[in-house]
Amino acid sequence: MKRRPEPLRVGPALAARSGAPRASGHGAHIELPRERTWLMHAAIAAVFVAIAGQTVRLAASGETETRLARAEPLHQTYIRPDIVDRRGNLLATDVDAASLFADPAMVRDADLTAEKLVALFPELDAAELRRHLADSTRRFMWIKRGLTPIEAQRAHDLGIPGLGFRREPRRVYPTRYLTSHIIGHVDVDNRGISGIERHIDEIGETDAAAAPRRSQREPVRLSIDLGVQNAVADTLADAMKQYKAQGASGVILDAASGEIVASVSLPDQDPQKFPDADDDDRKDRVMAGVFELGSIAKTVTLGLALDDLGASLTRIYDTREPLRFGRYTIAEQYPPGRPLTLAEILVRSSNVGAGLIAMEAGVARQRAFLDRLGLLDTIRTEAGPVAKPLLPSHWGSLEGVTIAYGHGLAVAPLQFAAAAAGLVNGGIKVRPTVIRQDAVPSGEARVVSPATSAAIREALRQAVINQHGTGRRAELEGYEIGGKTGTAEQPGKGGYKEKTVISSFFAVLPASAPRYVLLLSLFEPQGTAETKGKITAGLNAAPMTARLIARIGPMLDLLPDRVAGAN
Repeated sequence: MKRRPEPLRVGPALAARSGAPRASGHGAHIELPRERTWLMHAAIAAVFVAIAGQTVRLAASGETETRLARAEPLHQTYIRPDIVDRRGNLLATDVDAASLFADPAMVRDADLTAEKLVALFPELDAAELRRHLADSTRRFMWIKRGLTPIEAQRAHDLGIPGLGFRREPRRVYPTRYLTSHIIGHVDVDNRGISGIERHIDEIGETDAAAAPRRSQREPVRLSIDLGVQNAVADTLADAMKQYKAQGASGVILDAASGEIVASVSLPDQDPQKFPDADDDDRKDRVMAGVFELGSIAKTVTLGLALDDLGASLTRIYDTREPLRFGRYTIAEQYPPGRPLTLAEILVRSSNVGAGLIAMEAGVARQRAFLDRLGLLDTIRTEAGPVAKPLLPSHWGSLEGVTIAYGHGLAVAPLQFAAAAAGLVNGGIKVRPTVIRQDAVPSGEARVVSPATSAAIREALRQAVINQHGTGRRAELEGYEIGGKTGTAEQPGKGGYKEKTVISSFFAVLPASAPRYVLLLSLFEPQGTAETKGKITAGLNAAPMTARLIARIGPMLDLLPDRVAGAN
Protein backbone atom coordinates (compact mmCIF):
# COMPACT_ATOMS: atom_id res chain seq x y z
CA MET A 1 0.00 0.00 0.00
CA LYS A 2 1.25 3.48 -0.80
CA ARG A 3 1.68 5.38 2.46
CA ARG A 4 -0.43 8.48 2.69
CA PRO A 5 1.52 11.72 2.73
CA GLU A 6 1.19 13.44 6.07
CA PRO A 7 -2.04 15.48 5.82
CA LEU A 8 -2.32 19.11 6.79
CA ARG A 9 -3.57 19.47 10.35
CA VAL A 10 -5.69 22.53 9.76
CA GLY A 11 -7.30 24.28 12.68
CA PRO A 12 -10.33 26.49 13.25
CA ALA A 13 -8.45 29.68 12.42
CA LEU A 14 -8.97 28.97 8.75
CA ALA A 15 -12.70 29.36 9.32
CA ALA A 16 -12.16 33.10 9.12
CA ARG A 17 -11.55 32.74 5.40
CA SER A 18 -15.19 31.81 4.83
CA GLY A 19 -16.60 33.98 7.59
CA ALA A 20 -17.97 30.88 9.27
CA PRO A 21 -18.44 30.90 13.04
CA ARG A 22 -16.82 28.19 15.10
CA ALA A 23 -19.35 25.37 15.27
CA SER A 24 -20.36 23.70 18.48
CA GLY A 25 -22.01 20.41 19.21
CA HIS A 26 -19.12 17.99 19.05
CA GLY A 27 -17.13 19.04 22.06
CA ALA A 28 -13.71 20.43 22.61
CA HIS A 29 -11.27 20.43 19.71
CA ILE A 30 -7.65 19.48 20.09
CA GLU A 31 -5.64 22.40 18.72
CA LEU A 32 -2.18 22.53 17.22
CA PRO A 33 0.46 24.65 18.87
CA ARG A 34 -0.39 28.22 17.90
CA GLU A 35 2.91 28.87 16.10
CA ARG A 36 2.54 25.78 13.88
CA THR A 37 -1.09 26.56 13.08
CA TRP A 38 -0.32 30.18 12.18
CA LEU A 39 2.61 29.23 9.97
CA MET A 40 0.60 26.56 8.18
CA HIS A 41 -2.32 28.90 7.49
CA ALA A 42 0.07 31.60 6.34
CA ALA A 43 1.73 29.16 3.97
CA ILE A 44 -1.59 28.08 2.46
CA ALA A 45 -2.70 31.70 2.06
CA ALA A 46 0.64 32.62 0.49
CA VAL A 47 0.29 29.87 -2.10
CA PHE A 48 -3.21 31.05 -3.01
CA VAL A 49 -2.08 34.67 -3.30
CA ALA A 50 0.96 33.69 -5.35
CA ILE A 51 -1.15 31.72 -7.82
CA ALA A 52 -3.73 34.49 -8.18
CA GLY A 53 -1.13 37.26 -8.41
CA GLN A 54 1.00 35.44 -10.94
CA THR A 55 -2.06 34.66 -13.04
CA VAL A 56 -3.20 38.29 -13.11
CA ARG A 57 0.27 39.50 -14.11
CA LEU A 58 0.67 36.93 -16.86
CA ALA A 59 -2.80 37.51 -18.25
CA ALA A 60 -2.09 41.23 -18.46
CA SER A 61 1.23 40.87 -20.27
CA GLY A 62 2.02 40.32 -23.94
CA GLU A 63 -0.80 39.70 -26.38
CA THR A 64 -4.11 40.08 -24.60
CA GLU A 65 -6.46 37.23 -23.88
CA THR A 66 -9.33 39.10 -25.55
CA ARG A 67 -7.55 39.61 -28.88
CA LEU A 68 -6.14 36.10 -29.07
CA ALA A 69 -9.36 34.33 -28.22
CA ARG A 70 -11.86 36.62 -29.94
CA ALA A 71 -12.40 34.28 -32.88
CA GLU A 72 -13.64 31.31 -30.87
CA PRO A 73 -15.52 31.10 -27.55
CA LEU A 74 -13.82 29.42 -24.62
CA HIS A 75 -15.10 26.44 -22.70
CA GLN A 76 -17.35 27.36 -19.79
CA THR A 77 -15.71 27.03 -16.41
CA TYR A 78 -17.40 27.27 -13.04
CA ILE A 79 -16.76 29.00 -9.75
CA ARG A 80 -17.60 26.81 -6.80
CA PRO A 81 -18.37 27.52 -3.16
CA ASP A 82 -15.83 26.61 -0.53
CA ILE A 83 -16.26 23.32 1.33
CA VAL A 84 -15.52 23.37 5.06
CA ASP A 85 -15.76 20.84 7.86
CA ARG A 86 -18.18 21.20 10.79
CA ARG A 87 -15.78 23.57 12.57
CA GLY A 88 -15.07 25.76 9.54
CA ASN A 89 -11.75 24.19 8.52
CA LEU A 90 -11.19 24.61 4.79
CA LEU A 91 -11.46 21.41 2.74
CA ALA A 92 -11.83 22.75 -0.82
CA THR A 93 -11.67 26.15 -2.47
CA ASP A 94 -11.18 27.88 -5.83
CA VAL A 95 -8.05 29.84 -6.73
CA ASP A 96 -7.29 31.73 -9.91
CA ALA A 97 -4.89 29.78 -12.11
CA ALA A 98 -3.40 30.48 -15.52
CA SER A 99 -4.36 28.29 -18.47
CA LEU A 100 -2.26 28.40 -21.63
CA PHE A 101 -3.90 28.56 -25.06
CA ALA A 102 -2.88 29.28 -28.64
CA ASP A 103 -4.36 31.03 -31.65
CA PRO A 104 -2.89 28.92 -34.51
CA ALA A 105 -3.61 31.69 -37.02
CA MET A 106 -1.08 33.86 -35.16
CA VAL A 107 1.57 31.17 -34.66
CA ARG A 108 4.48 31.91 -36.99
CA ASP A 109 6.38 28.60 -36.78
CA ALA A 110 4.26 25.60 -35.77
CA ASP A 111 7.23 23.18 -35.65
CA LEU A 112 9.37 25.40 -33.43
CA THR A 113 6.42 26.29 -31.20
CA ALA A 114 5.51 22.64 -30.75
CA GLU A 115 9.13 21.74 -30.01
CA LYS A 116 9.44 24.37 -27.27
CA LEU A 117 6.08 23.53 -25.71
CA VAL A 118 6.81 19.80 -25.58
CA ALA A 119 10.18 20.54 -23.99
CA LEU A 120 8.31 22.48 -21.29
CA PHE A 121 5.39 20.04 -21.00
CA PRO A 122 6.65 16.53 -21.91
CA GLU A 123 3.21 15.02 -21.41
CA LEU A 124 1.95 16.76 -24.58
CA ASP A 125 1.62 14.75 -27.80
CA ALA A 126 4.15 16.41 -30.11
CA ALA A 127 2.65 15.22 -33.41
CA GLU A 128 -0.90 16.18 -32.48
CA LEU A 129 0.21 19.55 -31.12
CA ARG A 130 2.20 20.32 -34.28
CA ARG A 131 -0.76 19.37 -36.49
CA HIS A 132 -3.19 21.64 -34.66
CA LEU A 133 -0.78 24.57 -34.46
CA ALA A 134 -0.22 24.34 -38.24
CA ASP A 135 -3.96 24.67 -38.92
CA SER A 136 -4.22 28.41 -39.60
CA THR A 137 -8.01 28.17 -39.98
CA ARG A 138 -8.25 27.33 -36.31
CA ARG A 139 -8.41 30.33 -33.99
CA PHE A 140 -8.30 28.72 -30.55
CA MET A 141 -6.86 25.65 -28.83
CA TRP A 142 -5.91 24.80 -25.29
CA ILE A 143 -2.28 23.91 -24.65
CA LYS A 144 -2.48 23.17 -20.92
CA ARG A 145 -4.91 24.25 -18.25
CA GLY A 146 -4.46 24.87 -14.56
CA LEU A 147 -0.77 25.77 -14.67
CA THR A 148 1.29 26.15 -11.55
CA PRO A 149 2.90 29.59 -11.13
CA ILE A 150 6.28 28.13 -12.14
CA GLU A 151 4.82 26.52 -15.27
CA ALA A 152 3.05 29.75 -16.19
CA GLN A 153 6.22 31.78 -15.77
CA ARG A 154 8.24 29.39 -17.93
CA ALA A 155 5.59 29.41 -20.65
CA HIS A 156 5.50 33.21 -20.53
CA ASP A 157 9.28 33.38 -20.81
CA LEU A 158 9.18 31.43 -24.10
CA GLY A 159 7.96 34.64 -25.74
CA ILE A 160 6.23 32.73 -28.55
CA PRO A 161 3.73 34.73 -30.68
CA GLY A 162 0.22 33.33 -30.70
CA LEU A 163 0.26 32.05 -27.12
CA GLY A 164 -1.81 33.55 -24.34
CA PHE A 165 -3.10 32.98 -20.84
CA ARG A 166 -6.60 32.88 -19.47
CA ARG A 167 -7.54 33.14 -15.82
CA GLU A 168 -9.65 30.20 -14.70
CA PRO A 169 -10.81 28.94 -11.33
CA ARG A 170 -8.82 25.93 -10.22
CA ARG A 171 -10.01 23.66 -7.41
CA VAL A 172 -7.53 22.99 -4.64
CA TYR A 173 -7.84 20.65 -1.67
CA PRO A 174 -5.68 21.66 1.31
CA THR A 175 -6.32 18.36 3.12
CA ARG A 176 -5.61 16.26 0.01
CA TYR A 177 -5.91 12.55 0.86
CA LEU A 178 -7.63 13.03 4.19
CA THR A 179 -11.14 13.72 2.87
CA SER A 180 -10.75 12.59 -0.73
CA HIS A 181 -13.47 9.93 -0.88
CA ILE A 182 -16.12 12.21 0.61
CA ILE A 183 -15.31 15.41 -1.26
CA GLY A 184 -14.72 13.74 -4.62
CA HIS A 185 -13.17 15.72 -7.45
CA VAL A 186 -13.87 18.07 -10.37
CA ASP A 187 -12.99 17.95 -14.06
CA VAL A 188 -10.83 20.39 -15.98
CA ASP A 189 -13.80 22.78 -16.33
CA ASN A 190 -14.27 22.79 -12.54
CA ARG A 191 -17.47 20.73 -12.74
CA GLY A 192 -18.16 18.23 -9.98
CA ILE A 193 -17.61 14.61 -11.00
CA SER A 194 -18.02 12.71 -7.75
CA GLY A 195 -18.67 13.06 -4.04
CA ILE A 196 -19.80 16.33 -2.51
CA GLU A 197 -18.40 18.17 -5.52
CA ARG A 198 -21.01 16.49 -7.70
CA HIS A 199 -23.72 17.19 -5.12
CA ILE A 200 -22.85 20.90 -5.29
CA ASP A 201 -23.49 20.87 -9.04
CA GLU A 202 -26.72 18.90 -8.65
CA ILE A 203 -28.21 21.46 -6.27
CA GLY A 204 -27.08 24.40 -8.42
CA GLU A 205 -24.44 25.84 -6.11
CA THR A 206 -21.96 26.82 -8.84
CA ASP A 207 -21.55 30.07 -10.76
CA ALA A 208 -20.50 30.51 -14.38
CA ALA A 209 -17.01 31.92 -14.72
CA ALA A 210 -18.49 35.10 -16.17
CA ALA A 211 -19.89 35.83 -12.69
CA PRO A 212 -17.82 37.67 -10.06
CA ARG A 213 -14.51 35.95 -9.47
CA ARG A 214 -15.36 34.78 -5.97
CA SER A 215 -18.68 33.11 -5.30
CA GLN A 216 -20.80 35.02 -2.79
CA ARG A 217 -22.50 31.86 -1.60
CA GLU A 218 -22.01 30.50 1.88
CA PRO A 219 -19.55 27.61 2.11
CA VAL A 220 -20.90 24.08 2.06
CA ARG A 221 -20.49 22.91 5.65
CA LEU A 222 -19.94 19.19 6.09
CA SER A 223 -20.65 17.07 9.14
CA ILE A 224 -17.06 15.81 9.07
CA ASP A 225 -14.79 16.76 11.97
CA LEU A 226 -11.33 17.10 10.46
CA GLY A 227 -9.54 16.28 13.71
CA VAL A 228 -11.55 13.10 14.20
CA GLN A 229 -11.14 12.23 10.52
CA ASN A 230 -7.38 12.51 10.85
CA ALA A 231 -7.34 10.34 13.97
CA VAL A 232 -9.36 7.63 12.22
CA ALA A 233 -7.06 7.71 9.18
CA ASP A 234 -3.92 7.47 11.29
CA THR A 235 -5.31 4.67 13.46
CA LEU A 236 -6.37 2.64 10.43
CA ALA A 237 -3.05 3.18 8.67
CA ASP A 238 -1.13 2.06 11.75
CA ALA A 239 -3.36 -1.02 12.10
CA MET A 240 -2.90 -1.91 8.43
CA LYS A 241 0.84 -1.88 8.99
CA GLN A 242 0.62 -3.80 12.27
CA TYR A 243 -1.65 -6.53 10.93
CA LYS A 244 -0.40 -6.43 7.30
CA ALA A 245 -3.92 -5.75 6.02
CA GLN A 246 -4.71 -4.95 2.39
CA GLY A 247 -7.17 -2.20 3.25
CA ALA A 248 -9.17 -0.59 6.03
CA SER A 249 -12.27 1.49 6.57
CA GLY A 250 -13.80 3.45 9.40
CA VAL A 251 -17.00 5.43 9.84
CA ILE A 252 -18.32 7.36 12.83
CA LEU A 253 -21.97 8.44 12.95
CA ASP A 254 -23.82 10.72 15.31
CA ALA A 255 -26.29 8.18 16.69
CA ALA A 256 -29.19 10.64 16.75
CA SER A 257 -28.75 12.93 13.73
CA GLY A 258 -27.04 10.50 11.35
CA GLU A 259 -24.25 13.01 10.73
CA ILE A 260 -21.10 11.34 9.44
CA VAL A 261 -18.41 12.70 11.74
CA ALA A 262 -15.64 10.70 10.04
CA SER A 263 -15.42 8.40 7.03
CA VAL A 264 -12.10 6.93 5.93
CA SER A 265 -11.21 4.32 3.33
CA LEU A 266 -7.64 3.12 2.82
CA PRO A 267 -5.82 3.05 0.47
CA ASP A 268 -6.89 6.53 -0.54
CA GLN A 269 -6.24 9.04 -3.31
CA ASP A 270 -5.12 12.60 -3.90
CA PRO A 271 -8.07 14.51 -5.44
CA GLN A 272 -5.58 16.85 -7.14
CA LYS A 273 -4.27 13.81 -9.05
CA PHE A 274 -7.43 11.76 -9.45
CA PRO A 275 -6.68 10.53 -13.02
CA ASP A 276 -3.41 9.01 -11.77
CA ALA A 277 -5.04 6.99 -8.96
CA ASP A 278 -5.49 3.25 -9.43
CA ASP A 279 -8.81 1.50 -8.90
CA ASP A 280 -7.94 0.26 -5.40
CA ASP A 281 -7.11 3.79 -4.24
CA ARG A 282 -10.33 5.18 -5.72
CA LYS A 283 -12.50 2.56 -4.04
CA ASP A 284 -14.51 3.92 -1.12
CA ARG A 285 -14.94 0.91 1.12
CA VAL A 286 -17.30 2.78 3.45
CA MET A 287 -19.94 3.68 0.86
CA ALA A 288 -19.14 2.14 -2.53
CA GLY A 289 -18.39 -1.46 -1.60
CA VAL A 290 -20.63 -4.18 -0.16
CA PHE A 291 -19.28 -6.86 2.14
CA GLU A 292 -20.43 -9.71 4.32
CA LEU A 293 -19.50 -8.28 7.70
CA GLY A 294 -19.74 -11.35 9.89
CA SER A 295 -20.92 -11.52 13.48
CA ILE A 296 -21.61 -7.82 13.94
CA ALA A 297 -24.88 -8.83 12.21
CA LYS A 298 -25.84 -10.65 15.41
CA THR A 299 -26.67 -7.20 16.80
CA VAL A 300 -29.50 -7.10 14.25
CA THR A 301 -30.52 -10.68 15.05
CA LEU A 302 -30.68 -9.77 18.74
CA GLY A 303 -33.04 -6.93 17.84
CA LEU A 304 -35.22 -9.36 15.88
CA ALA A 305 -35.51 -11.68 18.89
CA LEU A 306 -36.28 -8.88 21.33
CA ASP A 307 -38.65 -6.78 19.25
CA ASP A 308 -40.43 -9.22 16.94
CA LEU A 309 -40.31 -12.44 18.96
CA GLY A 310 -40.86 -10.87 22.36
CA ALA A 311 -37.82 -12.54 23.89
CA SER A 312 -35.93 -11.23 26.91
CA LEU A 313 -32.17 -11.19 27.41
CA THR A 314 -32.53 -14.04 29.90
CA ARG A 315 -34.44 -16.35 27.59
CA ILE A 316 -32.68 -19.73 27.22
CA TYR A 317 -31.71 -21.22 23.84
CA ASP A 318 -30.38 -24.76 23.57
CA THR A 319 -27.26 -24.23 21.50
CA ARG A 320 -25.58 -27.54 22.37
CA GLU A 321 -26.34 -29.28 19.07
CA PRO A 322 -25.23 -28.12 15.61
CA LEU A 323 -27.83 -27.06 13.04
CA ARG A 324 -28.02 -29.30 9.97
CA PHE A 325 -29.37 -28.43 6.53
CA GLY A 326 -28.72 -31.35 4.21
CA ARG A 327 -24.98 -31.48 3.64
CA TYR A 328 -24.43 -28.23 5.55
CA THR A 329 -23.69 -28.18 9.28
CA ILE A 330 -23.57 -25.04 11.41
CA ALA A 331 -21.69 -25.54 14.66
CA GLU A 332 -20.01 -23.44 17.33
CA GLN A 333 -16.33 -22.69 17.00
CA TYR A 334 -15.98 -22.82 20.78
CA PRO A 335 -18.94 -24.84 22.14
CA PRO A 336 -19.89 -23.70 25.67
CA GLY A 337 -21.30 -27.13 26.50
CA ARG A 338 -24.55 -25.71 27.86
CA PRO A 339 -27.59 -23.71 26.73
CA LEU A 340 -27.11 -19.96 26.38
CA THR A 341 -29.25 -16.99 27.26
CA LEU A 342 -30.16 -14.54 24.52
CA ALA A 343 -27.61 -12.07 25.90
CA GLU A 344 -24.92 -14.77 25.89
CA ILE A 345 -25.62 -15.53 22.23
CA LEU A 346 -24.36 -12.01 21.47
CA VAL A 347 -21.63 -11.95 24.13
CA ARG A 348 -20.12 -15.29 23.06
CA SER A 349 -21.02 -14.76 19.38
CA SER A 350 -22.97 -18.00 19.00
CA ASN A 351 -23.69 -18.97 15.39
CA VAL A 352 -26.08 -21.71 16.50
CA GLY A 353 -27.94 -19.29 18.75
CA ALA A 354 -28.31 -16.73 15.96
CA GLY A 355 -29.51 -19.52 13.67
CA LEU A 356 -32.14 -20.64 16.17
CA ILE A 357 -33.51 -17.09 16.33
CA ALA A 358 -33.73 -16.92 12.53
CA MET A 359 -35.49 -20.28 12.36
CA GLU A 360 -38.03 -19.21 14.97
CA ALA A 361 -38.71 -15.92 13.21
CA GLY A 362 -38.98 -17.42 9.73
CA VAL A 363 -37.80 -15.89 6.47
CA ALA A 364 -40.71 -13.47 6.00
CA ARG A 365 -40.41 -11.93 9.47
CA GLN A 366 -36.61 -11.77 9.29
CA ARG A 367 -36.72 -10.11 5.90
CA ALA A 368 -39.34 -7.59 7.02
CA PHE A 369 -37.22 -6.68 10.06
CA LEU A 370 -34.10 -6.11 7.96
CA ASP A 371 -36.15 -4.03 5.55
CA ARG A 372 -37.48 -1.93 8.42
CA LEU A 373 -33.93 -1.17 9.45
CA GLY A 374 -33.03 -0.07 5.91
CA LEU A 375 -30.63 -2.92 5.13
CA LEU A 376 -32.22 -4.22 1.92
CA ASP A 377 -32.58 -1.16 -0.32
CA THR A 378 -30.12 1.35 -1.74
CA ILE A 379 -29.64 4.42 0.42
CA ARG A 380 -28.15 7.77 -0.57
CA THR A 381 -26.02 10.44 0.97
CA GLU A 382 -25.03 13.80 -0.44
CA ALA A 383 -21.71 12.19 -1.42
CA GLY A 384 -23.60 9.84 -3.74
CA PRO A 385 -25.54 6.59 -3.61
CA VAL A 386 -24.36 3.91 -1.24
CA ALA A 387 -23.67 0.61 -2.97
CA LYS A 388 -26.77 -1.56 -3.37
CA PRO A 389 -26.99 -4.45 -0.89
CA LEU A 390 -26.33 -7.88 -2.33
CA LEU A 391 -29.13 -10.26 -1.34
CA PRO A 392 -29.16 -14.03 -1.78
CA SER A 393 -30.79 -15.17 -5.02
CA HIS A 394 -32.78 -17.66 -2.97
CA TRP A 395 -33.70 -16.69 0.60
CA GLY A 396 -34.78 -19.89 2.31
CA SER A 397 -34.29 -21.27 5.82
CA LEU A 398 -30.58 -21.96 5.36
CA GLU A 399 -29.95 -18.49 3.96
CA GLY A 400 -31.92 -16.97 6.82
CA VAL A 401 -29.70 -18.76 9.32
CA THR A 402 -26.44 -17.66 7.68
CA ILE A 403 -27.68 -14.07 7.37
CA ALA A 404 -28.46 -14.15 11.10
CA TYR A 405 -24.79 -14.67 11.91
CA GLY A 406 -23.38 -12.41 9.20
CA HIS A 407 -23.00 -14.29 5.91
CA GLY A 408 -25.16 -14.27 2.80
CA LEU A 409 -26.15 -10.59 2.88
CA ALA A 410 -23.55 -8.03 1.78
CA VAL A 411 -23.98 -4.36 2.65
CA ALA A 412 -21.84 -1.23 2.72
CA PRO A 413 -20.32 -0.46 6.13
CA LEU A 414 -22.10 2.91 6.20
CA GLN A 415 -25.46 1.23 5.63
CA PHE A 416 -24.89 -1.20 8.48
CA ALA A 417 -23.71 1.58 10.81
CA ALA A 418 -26.84 3.62 10.06
CA ALA A 419 -29.12 0.63 10.66
CA ALA A 420 -27.34 -0.24 13.91
CA ALA A 421 -27.58 3.38 15.07
CA GLY A 422 -31.35 3.04 14.89
CA LEU A 423 -31.16 -0.07 17.06
CA VAL A 424 -29.22 1.62 19.87
CA ASN A 425 -30.38 5.26 19.85
CA GLY A 426 -33.77 4.51 21.37
CA GLY A 427 -35.19 2.90 18.25
CA ILE A 428 -35.43 5.76 15.72
CA LYS A 429 -34.32 5.23 12.12
CA VAL A 430 -31.24 7.16 11.10
CA ARG A 431 -30.54 8.58 7.65
CA PRO A 432 -26.80 9.18 7.19
CA THR A 433 -25.73 12.60 5.97
CA VAL A 434 -22.43 14.33 5.28
CA ILE A 435 -23.97 17.80 5.64
CA ARG A 436 -23.85 19.53 9.03
CA GLN A 437 -27.29 19.47 10.68
CA ASP A 438 -28.47 22.25 12.98
CA ALA A 439 -30.93 19.95 14.73
CA VAL A 440 -31.80 16.28 14.97
CA PRO A 441 -34.25 15.45 12.14
CA SER A 442 -37.78 14.79 13.32
CA GLY A 443 -40.46 12.50 11.96
CA GLU A 444 -38.24 9.51 11.29
CA ALA A 445 -39.76 6.06 11.64
CA ARG A 446 -39.42 3.94 14.74
CA VAL A 447 -37.61 0.67 14.05
CA VAL A 448 -37.65 -0.92 17.52
CA SER A 449 -39.15 -0.04 20.88
CA PRO A 450 -37.20 1.96 23.48
CA ALA A 451 -37.11 -1.16 25.68
CA THR A 452 -35.61 -3.24 22.87
CA SER A 453 -33.01 -0.55 22.21
CA ALA A 454 -32.03 -0.47 25.88
CA ALA A 455 -31.67 -4.25 25.99
CA ILE A 456 -29.46 -4.24 22.88
CA ARG A 457 -27.21 -1.64 24.50
CA GLU A 458 -26.97 -3.72 27.66
CA ALA A 459 -25.95 -6.82 25.69
CA LEU A 460 -23.39 -4.86 23.65
CA ARG A 461 -21.85 -3.57 26.86
CA GLN A 462 -21.65 -7.10 28.22
CA ALA A 463 -19.86 -8.22 25.05
CA VAL A 464 -17.05 -5.85 26.01
CA ILE A 465 -16.84 -6.29 29.80
CA ASN A 466 -17.82 -9.95 30.23
CA GLN A 467 -14.91 -12.37 30.61
CA HIS A 468 -16.34 -14.43 27.74
CA GLY A 469 -17.09 -11.41 25.55
CA THR A 470 -15.47 -11.44 22.13
CA GLY A 471 -15.04 -7.66 22.34
CA ARG A 472 -13.28 -7.46 25.69
CA ARG A 473 -10.08 -6.07 24.13
CA ALA A 474 -12.07 -2.98 23.17
CA GLU A 475 -12.59 -2.12 26.84
CA LEU A 476 -11.03 1.19 27.81
CA GLU A 477 -10.95 2.46 31.36
CA GLY A 478 -13.16 5.48 31.84
CA TYR A 479 -15.20 4.90 28.68
CA GLU A 480 -18.44 2.97 28.62
CA ILE A 481 -17.94 1.12 25.35
CA GLY A 482 -20.42 -1.36 23.97
CA GLY A 483 -19.66 -3.36 20.88
CA LYS A 484 -19.61 -6.45 18.74
CA THR A 485 -16.88 -8.21 16.82
CA GLY A 486 -17.21 -9.61 13.33
CA THR A 487 -14.79 -11.89 11.47
CA ALA A 488 -16.18 -12.61 8.02
CA GLU A 489 -14.59 -15.06 5.63
CA GLN A 490 -14.86 -13.68 2.12
CA PRO A 491 -16.47 -15.54 -0.77
CA GLY A 492 -14.29 -17.01 -3.49
CA LYS A 493 -14.62 -19.59 -6.22
CA GLY A 494 -16.58 -22.55 -4.91
CA GLY A 495 -17.04 -21.25 -1.38
CA TYR A 496 -15.44 -19.11 1.29
CA LYS A 497 -11.71 -18.44 1.63
CA GLU A 498 -10.77 -19.48 5.15
CA LYS A 499 -7.76 -17.19 5.61
CA THR A 500 -9.21 -14.19 3.75
CA VAL A 501 -11.37 -12.24 6.16
CA ILE A 502 -12.73 -8.84 7.02
CA SER A 503 -12.25 -8.16 10.72
CA SER A 504 -14.66 -5.56 12.08
CA PHE A 505 -15.71 -3.97 15.31
CA PHE A 506 -19.00 -2.15 15.78
CA ALA A 507 -18.95 0.16 18.80
CA VAL A 508 -21.50 2.22 20.70
CA LEU A 509 -20.24 5.17 22.72
CA PRO A 510 -21.29 5.55 25.50
CA ALA A 511 -23.27 2.33 25.76
CA SER A 512 -25.90 3.58 28.22
CA ALA A 513 -26.74 6.75 26.26
CA PRO A 514 -25.21 6.50 22.78
CA ARG A 515 -23.91 9.64 21.14
CA TYR A 516 -21.86 7.90 18.47
CA VAL A 517 -21.62 4.60 16.68
CA LEU A 518 -18.38 3.44 15.08
CA LEU A 519 -17.63 0.71 12.58
CA LEU A 520 -13.98 -0.08 11.88
CA SER A 521 -12.83 -2.82 9.51
CA LEU A 522 -9.55 -4.39 8.42
CA PHE A 523 -9.50 -6.11 5.03
CA GLU A 524 -7.44 -9.30 4.83
CA PRO A 525 -5.41 -8.86 8.03
CA GLN A 526 -2.65 -11.36 8.74
CA GLY A 527 -1.80 -13.12 11.96
CA THR A 528 1.05 -11.73 14.05
CA ALA A 529 3.13 -12.90 16.98
CA GLU A 530 0.93 -10.77 19.23
CA THR A 531 -2.25 -12.49 17.98
CA LYS A 532 -0.51 -15.90 17.91
CA GLY A 533 -1.20 -16.15 14.21
CA LYS A 534 -4.95 -15.61 14.56
CA ILE A 535 -6.92 -13.12 12.46
CA THR A 536 -10.15 -12.81 14.44
CA ALA A 537 -11.65 -9.38 15.08
CA GLY A 538 -11.38 -9.71 18.83
CA LEU A 539 -7.59 -9.72 18.47
CA ASN A 540 -7.15 -6.93 15.90
CA ALA A 541 -10.25 -4.80 15.24
CA ALA A 542 -11.28 -4.61 18.91
CA PRO A 543 -7.97 -3.26 20.28
CA MET A 544 -7.71 -0.96 17.25
CA THR A 545 -11.07 0.53 18.22
CA ALA A 546 -9.93 1.06 21.81
CA ARG A 547 -6.86 2.94 20.58
CA LEU A 548 -9.00 5.17 18.41
CA ILE A 549 -11.51 5.97 21.15
CA ALA A 550 -8.68 6.89 23.52
CA ARG A 551 -7.57 9.44 20.92
CA ILE A 552 -10.90 10.90 19.81
CA GLY A 553 -12.76 10.80 23.13
CA PRO A 554 -11.61 14.30 24.17
CA MET A 555 -12.33 15.65 20.67
CA LEU A 556 -15.93 14.43 20.99
CA ASP A 557 -16.29 15.80 24.53
CA LEU A 558 -16.28 12.28 25.93
CA LEU A 559 -13.67 12.76 28.62
CA PRO A 560 -12.89 9.68 30.73
CA ASP A 561 -13.73 11.30 34.07
CA ARG A 562 -17.18 12.31 32.77
CA VAL A 563 -17.92 8.98 31.13
CA ALA A 564 -16.72 6.96 34.10
CA GLY A 565 -19.47 8.43 36.24
CA ALA A 566 -22.07 6.79 34.00
CA ASN A 567 -20.77 3.28 34.69
